[in-house]
Amino acid sequence: MDTTTKSDKAGLAEVDPMTHASRDATPFRRILAACRQVAEAEQELRDAVKAAREAGDSWAIIGAALDTSRQAAFQRFGKD
Repeated sequence: MDTTTKSDKAGLAEVDPMTHASRDATPFRRILAACRQVAEAEQELRDAVKAAREAGDSWAIIGAALDTSRQAAFQRFGKD
């Protein structure tokens, strides 16, 4: 039976502090923070593309801003 919860994907609930040496969790917390920042940046990018489309910008212009083709920009953001 899988006892891993959604909030414990790494299996940290199974670690016994009495048998495992503790260590600085700063790198782990940095990873978590970076993941949150990536998700926030991705949402901001999606919002910015949506606003550009609503303002009348073409997929070619949006693609240029993303340093990609209009087709790639549309494939990534056109269905939102």
